[in-house]
Amino acid sequence: MAAPPAAPGPGRRRSEKTFFWRIVAGIAVPFLLLVARYRVRHPERIPAEGAFVFAPNHYSNFDPLVSGYILWKHGRVPRFLAKASLFRVPVLGGILRGTGQIPVERQGAGHNRQPLAAAARLVEDGLAVVIYPEGTLTRQPELWPMRGKTGAVRTALEHGVPVIPMAHWGVQQILPRYSKKLSLFPRKTVEVIIGEPVNLDAWRGKPIDQAVLAGATEAVMVAITSLLEELRGETAPEGRWDPAAHGQTEIGRFES
Repeated sequence: MAAPPAAPGPGRRRSEKTFFWRIVAGIAVPFLLLVARYRVRHPERIPAEGAFVFAPNHYSNFDPLVSGYILWKHGRVPRFLAKASLFRVPVLGGILRGTGQIPVERQGAGHNRQPLAAAARLVEDGLAVVIYPEGTLTRQPELWPMRGKTGAVRTALEHGVPVIPMAHWGVQQILPRYSKKLSLFPRKTVEVIIGEPVNLDAWRGKPIDQAVLAGATEAVMVAITSLLEELRGETAPEGRWDPAAHGQTEIGRFES
């Protein structure tokens, strides 16, 4: 059985698209449409109301703009876990606070529960929360999803909301992984596919321990990888890329 849809929270009694959000979208959306066309498969799988965790793949620093646009275009407003340092940047910090984004401190395990608590408050308000399960840009050499982290499934399991997987391909032509140079012209094409809610029934209702989190997280990563295989028309390599096994340090938006 698929995860039951979340009941609308009090935050859904009024429009998510506030005046401030519409100002931000009025600036961002024309720019996004200038640099790319977006072909979205199965947008009907984005819940029209109620809380859910939106779980995309992640290989470019431009990804959040694409994920946010996809949700906005289909009637929802995105909330992200974002580096706390960004909230201290003039203008940008005000936009992040005004649009309800979630600051994440990177220092130490004690900070890891803070963004989850903030995400939980958004879930209780019936809102969409974007959590990249990989936690940072994939280190996999061919941009396939790598080992996932547990923040997305922990939020979903603790609060009984669905995880909606998403995969996209083509954003690397706008901003390659680790690059700071945007390629604006010619206009690119970004392919997007929305998945069915990940079936987490095998882990719901159980004490949330490391085994439960690991199993549910891998189920989410399998769903995302399958969607990306469909977009790319390729088969992903066997085995999940693990940065630790390759001597790579993981530093990302959200560690858990």
